Amino acid sequence: MKESIKNRYDFLFLFDCENGNPNGDPDAGNTPRVDPEDMHGLVSDVAIKRRVRNYVTAAKGGENGFNIFVQHTTNLNTKIALAHETVNGKIPKKGEANRAEVGKAKDWMCENFYDVRTFGAVMSTGPNAGQVRGAVQVSFARSIDPILPLDLSLTRGAVAEDVSGAKTVADYEKWEKEQPEEKLRTMGRKSLIPYGLYASKGFVSANLARETHFGEDDLSLLWESLKNMYDLDRSASKGVMACRGLYVFKHVGTDSNAEQRVRQAMLGCAPAQALLDFSTGVDPTGKAVIEINRLSKTEPRTFRDYKVEIHKDRLPKGVELIEMA
Repeated sequence: MKESIKNRYDFLFLFDCENGNPNGDPDAGNTPRVDPEDMHGLVSDVAIKRRVRNYVTAAKGGENGFNIFVQHTTNLNTKIALAHETVNGKIPKKGEANRAEVGKAKDWMCENFYDVRTFGAVMSTGPNAGQVRGAVQVSFARSIDPILPLDLSLTRGAVAEDVSGAKTVADYEKWEKEQPEEKLRTMGRKSLIPYGLYASKGFVSANLARETHFGEDDLSLLWESLKNMYDLDRSASKGVMACRGLYVFKHVGTDSNAEQRVRQAMLGCAPAQALLDFSTGVDPTGKAVIEINRLSKTEPRTFRDYKVEIHKDRLPKGVELIEMA
């Protein structure tokens, strides 16, 4: 097992969406997620972590130690069974794995799957490899300003008709020729927002990293993923999405005693809210490290309608700010 990280980190992740749907709500016809009380847009933590997983898959290509546990259209128990078969020589029936077997399987899963080390996983299903709390936790993202969800009508210049009784290609072609032209078109809908700038808060625990052996290379890959993942996730439904800022607060400690400083770096030197609670305008209290000011008097439609200001002089002692993007 590799050495885990020694410092606590808190980070603010800014991204935007232009003419797209950043995260559809399946309970609302896949329209953009929104807080109904104030109409601020929402993007789930699951959506953000999905794109991190996708980027790691593309960047590492199945490299040992960087596989992904939660993949589309797969049975998670298959990988749990593989863990038991590899380290215990057998696949136990549900509820029959003892503590030692579960522990070995859990360690194997952490060693081989990046997302288990990073985000944690519930692996107590099926053969049972326990549960892991990941070193990294990400919050729901929330838009800086209210968004305007639009539901637009579209015309598709073709249909996808299940032709009754058709057994050959000729049957389908015959049916097409018999139809009036207007019946070979159909209507559709597309949900989007004109623009939204979103902020998500994240936390990296050195204490939890010890359980999963989340190391420095894993941390570097996390930052790389957040900066670049939207460039590998283009789709018509998502519009134009991009990382607009990644501000990482690293806890380094203040004590002159080296041992105590290591302890401070792991536990942290300031509460997360003192670092991540940004202001949306000039902060009259002079405490917000990050200020996000709206420049446009009209509704924002690009990132240029905002200005992000960093006040490093407001950082608490023992904390460093690293601007990743």
